[in-house]
Amino acid sequence: MELRKVKSCYSNTLFSTFIVLLLASCSVINLPNKMDISNSQPGALIQDELAGHAKLDNSELKKFLLSIDAGKKTRALVRGNTDTIIRLYRLNSLAIVSEKNFQGSLLAESLSGSEDKANAITTLISLFPIDAYRILTYVEQNRIIDTSDILAIAVKKKLDPSIILNAAASGMENSATPLIHSAGLVIYGQNEENQSEVKYRIKGSSKWLPALALSWDPIYGALSGSIVHLDPNTNYEVEVLVTDYESNTKSYSFQFTTQPDSPPIDSEKIYYLSEIYNGGQLDLEALNIYGSEDGYAKVIGDGETIIANEDDLSAVNIGSQSYIILENLTIESGVRYGIFAKNTHHIWIKGCNISKYGREATIVKNGKAYSSETSTSPINYDSGIYLEKTGVSVIEECEIHSPNGKANHWGYGHPNGPNALQVYAYHPEEQFRGQMIVRNNKFYGSDLHRFNDVIEGRKNTWRNGGFVRDSAIYGNYLAYANDDLIEIDGGQRNVLVYENELTQGYVGISVAPNMLGPSYLFHNYIHDLGDERGKEWTAIKAGGLLAKPGGKTYILENYIVTNRNGIAASNVNNDNSFWLEVRNNIIINRNKSNMVGLGIYDKQKYFLSNFYNNVIYNIQAEAPYIEVAHDSIKEHFLTYDSQFVGSLNNEPNVELPIFSEDSIYNFTRSIENVETPKNELIVNFFDYPVTPFATQTKYGTVIINDKDTLSLSGNGWYKIPVDYEITKDTVLSLNYIAEGRIEIGGVAFETDNKVTASRVFKFIGVQPYGHNLTNVTRNKRETKVNIPIGEYNLGNLNYIVFILDNDVIESNNNSKMTFHNIKLQEKNQKTQNKLYKEMIPIGQMGL
Repeated sequence: MELRKVKSCYSNTLFSTFIVLLLASCSVINLPNKMDISNSQPGALIQDELAGHAKLDNSELKKFLLSIDAGKKTRALVRGNTDTIIRLYRLNSLAIVSEKNFQGSLLAESLSGSEDKANAITTLISLFPIDAYRILTYVEQNRIIDTSDILAIAVKKKLDPSIILNAAASGMENSATPLIHSAGLVIYGQNEENQSEVKYRIKGSSKWLPALALSWDPIYGALSGSIVHLDPNTNYEVEVLVTDYESNTKSYSFQFTTQPDSPPIDSEKIYYLSEIYNGGQLDLEALNIYGSEDGYAKVIGDGETIIANEDDLSAVNIGSQSYIILENLTIESGVRYGIFAKNTHHIWIKGCNISKYGREATIVKNGKAYSSETSTSPINYDSGIYLEKTGVSVIEECEIHSPNGKANHWGYGHPNGPNALQVYAYHPEEQFRGQMIVRNNKFYGSDLHRFNDVIEGRKNTWRNGGFVRDSAIYGNYLAYANDDLIEIDGGQRNVLVYENELTQGYVGISVAPNMLGPSYLFHNYIHDLGDERGKEWTAIKAGGLLAKPGGKTYILENYIVTNRNGIAASNVNNDNSFWLEVRNNIIINRNKSNMVGLGIYDKQKYFLSNFYNNVIYNIQAEAPYIEVAHDSIKEHFLTYDSQFVGSLNNEPNVELPIFSEDSIYNFTRSIENVETPKNELIVNFFDYPVTPFATQTKYGTVIINDKDTLSLSGNGWYKIPVDYEITKDTVLSLNYIAEGRIEIGGVAFETDNKVTASRVFKFIGVQPYGHNLTNVTRNKRETKVNIPIGEYNLGNLNYIVFILDNDVIESNNNSKMTFHNIKLQEKNQKTQNKLYKEMIPIGQMGL
């Protein structure tokens, strides 16, 4: 037989037959105040307050409305639009929009009673900023006011009229946009209530695989989402079933081919640097070097370093040339940039080493660097690579470091200074926008020579700013920033950030604001943050949902270890609300004080945010330290387990046990062979992490003799994680062998890592505790037990605990308990319990 000694920590053993868990309690939570409980938009908050006050006359209602204790912006909206808000309340328009009831004609009928429809609609948009495009599209479709008036409202509210007109006319085409390892889907003409099921397969395969459901996009009235972990240069088929509020189902199909891992090369356009470079700037426009869709032009570094002239904006100028690959270039110069491109597409930069670029300070004013005494703006946006209005490009295996300048820290105001990579992917032509891939690079500064942001997006409070759409940042090492290590602020439709290691920044990843979405942050390792002063804000930064609406970000299976906050917000136009789906992450915070050490800091508590199955633990609090709405969170069963947290190393990848229903289609890795629901649980000790329970383990050993046998010696309680819904028909069966003097020998069925006497079942022993079953076992040293534990009203359980308790000094302890053939089953075979999958990797892991 195989013998395994189990240490008093969590093993890395994978397990595959665990069970689904439901937990509800939270620790150290600040509950939402009265004005936070609705859907968080000003109109919904006001509707909640006014509900039930319809009998007041208008003067009384106005007085009541002006007395509402709301936020500063909401109070300003009320003061400026009091009479219109009262009319909208009387007409039931506020309630209809609050309830997202855009089906049928209810809202149109409501607004028809308004004397000034344009003003009423303008006010509705101010009150419901996330739904602004949806409201105007509805107004256009239902001809409530003239199109010219709609366009005037859109301009006044700084909305894009083309989105409204195209959506109202169903003028946008559904799309699938493939990258190398992923694809983004968009289906237009949808409603928020619509639900989707997504599946995909390699073309010709008989096996369909499930993908994550699509996300609601309130701007375009679309369902959007990404499929990840795809193979390069492979044909795929996708089927999406969309079910509407009336349970009508419609099918959508897509076919696409993922991009190849490397581009085609035109053999007639391969240039070695030594053949084309004579010093100064390498200007590909002047050399008229470009390629085509069938073959890129390729420039290969072969030993010479590119050093630009003192007045050259960049060391390498791509200009507007397209279909170009730069490979293995060494660059040590550029007034502003190492490599610069503008208004182009299909650029591939591989294996380049870029340093000593950008401006140096000649004078420092108020802590910020200036290039000259007459300069009116600090040095900013100098970049190792800057791709301006450029899309469909790849940057891989490059090293960007050691800029000439350095950024100031937040003590002198918003940081200004150089970055490694700057992206503005809004190409003039729609087909070439976004589609940027940044992978497997090393971008780093130094402790005294930091970037502003390491990866920065320009125009980042604009929907078409930054990476724009359908882009991926993965496999990178990013370090030393006085602001964000990665900034994807802006539109973020199907923008993916994954498999990165991020350290030594004021913020890890910024998604503030997400103006379209969805974006996905997954499998990242964010650790040991801090700017040059050692100060930090948060590993993931969101914000601006109402001020710059309105996209959703998924935060999935990241490993975060830092001193301050895990997920928090910054103000975007004085708005720190956000919309997040946060699942299966491990977030460890070391410090704790006011606004410090929060695993999640959700001050505004937007009602659609969801925090599900995360291990969140503050070392100082020895518990989760979070601020969320209590009904938005479901904790992982190990959240309170200090031993599990203590077993985690500060390294890129750790393991987390999850349950079947907690896996994330297409995102969760290393989970296969999904088990179907069963009517019994047979314990296989090779599949479970066996760990000490509570503080009850004093000394001794635990040995797994084989898959169904566990032996304890000494004085210890050991647990395995399971979840089984104990019903009135549940029966426990097991065999045990007892040796020596024993105070308590038996099992417990616990929901947490604390001893509960009513959940302990004693089979043998001299100490009275828990449910005494010695009348059943007759205190036998060896017997089989069949106990109808369903009769004890235990409900759900999260651990089975194996108990050998004998409080004597170790030298006098000769006790031993062996447990064998442990099974939970149902007398009524109609009862079903679901099974675990296995341990999954969390954090960064090589592709």
